[in-house]
Amino acid sequence: MNSSSPWRNEGVLKAHQPPKKKVTVMEGSASACHGVRVVSRRLVRPSPASNPGCGATSPEPETVHLTPWDLQMLTVDHIQKGVLLPKPPGPGGGGGGYQLVERLASSFARALARFHPFAGRLAVEKTRGRSGDDGTVTVSLRCTGDGAEFVHAVAAGVTVADVAGPLHVPRVVWSFFPLDGLVGADAAAGSRAWPVLAAQVTELADGVFVAMSLNHGVADGTAFWHLFNTWSRISRSMGGAGEHDDCAISVPPPVFERWFPDSCPVPVLLPFGKLEQIVRRFDGAPVEECFLAFPAESVRELKARANAEAAGPSISSLLSVLAHVWRAVTRARRLPRQQETSYTVLVGCRGRVRRVPQAYAGNAVVRCAARATAGEVLSNGLGWAASLLSRAVASLDETALVDSAARWHRDPRFAYLAGWWHPAVVVTGNSPRFDVFGNDFGWGRPVAVRSGGANKVDGRATVYEGIDGGGSMGMEVCLAPEALARLVADDGFMSAVTTTGRR
Repeated sequence: MNSSSPWRNEGVLKAHQPPKKKVTVMEGSASACHGVRVVSRRLVRPSPASNPGCGATSPEPETVHLTPWDLQMLTVDHIQKGVLLPKPPGPGGGGGGYQLVERLASSFARALARFHPFAGRLAVEKTRGRSGDDGTVTVSLRCTGDGAEFVHAVAAGVTVADVAGPLHVPRVVWSFFPLDGLVGADAAAGSRAWPVLAAQVTELADGVFVAMSLNHGVADGTAFWHLFNTWSRISRSMGGAGEHDDCAISVPPPVFERWFPDSCPVPVLLPFGKLEQIVRRFDGAPVEECFLAFPAESVRELKARANAEAAGPSISSLLSVLAHVWRAVTRARRLPRQQETSYTVLVGCRGRVRRVPQAYAGNAVVRCAARATAGEVLSNGLGWAASLLSRAVASLDETALVDSAARWHRDPRFAYLAGWWHPAVVVTGNSPRFDVFGNDFGWGRPVAVRSGGANKVDGRATVYEGIDGGGSMGMEVCLAPEALARLVADDGFMSAVTTTGRR
């Protein structure tokens, strides 16, 4: 790889401030205020030892054509999630360094062998149009095996308590994630062919943060955590010499065969002369974020209250919690009673569309929204708001999902923040069903989960499984600073949560 490659930059990454997402590279020592020093960057290719066929070269690499569910996500930031781990044991408690990084790089390569398309690159093919027509483009994932980015960084001045302890998430966390400031289409637009996947291992003073960034145009959160779980289990199974038995890994293999509705053309032709034409950058107002834990008992109480107040089908635990959040955020924003507010929820299609298996390693997620005025949300109670969310989710039956995907190519619509976001919206992604705290890489369970700066806008609420299990939930809430201050001072809301994600 030549020195002009975009993955060769090294230096100190300083925690950056919104709205700009690009990490600032600065010179100086790692002792600079919560600085993150990049030690090395490299491309990690799938390990042939784990999948003898994955490293084989052929004149024509396999092509994965992107579906409507994939293509509509090319315009959003990458999926950025990571776990905070205790410091590995070692002489004098000094585990880490070269051996730790090489172990994680080796296990990442082995996991990548199972998910080998993610070591490929997005490819664009253009078709010249007739007179007055811009032509079309198609986008696919080419299984070139070029590799995923792997970053080793050090944040010597940051402790586990700095990350997991405060109510407000420190901005340095955003610097623990690679491929920041990019949307999915950037991987194929312009002169640089960016990887679709990157991992970063950041050594802290007394812990390790392990993170991944995945292009949302090629996969969703279910596939993201499937890969993350595979990586941690392979690392956990490795012996002192880096050996492991692939057969001992119980994670099911991913399914890369894409699902297309019968009437959808393959590949899908996008009516643009250049892929860059679909990108709309979004500069949102500055936000702050906090991490909240909903104990299992609080979740049960919210669900019982929502169902007692609601008439109709049973309300789920998750929607009961989201309704609680919706009402509290509406109060904290001090919206006029007549202003419309909405709650957008990302809903998985696995289990809703019969031909989409659970191990499907592409995008199988769509959005639905509940809408009401601020006055209605505040006046009608928890059960009413939860019922509104429940009806929105229930509207996404198999027929609706298949019909929507089948029509998409006729009038392509992409996921945008620009032109969609407004100061009365709340949106939730991720899922409390994803296995986060089972990601033991071989020296202990995670003590916290956090996300990067991607898609961080006023109204973003990211949900996770709770660290204590048993139906507990964790949530990152991102709001304008004034609204967040009012939210965490709202006793009616905060009575259901604790303000730390640690045991």
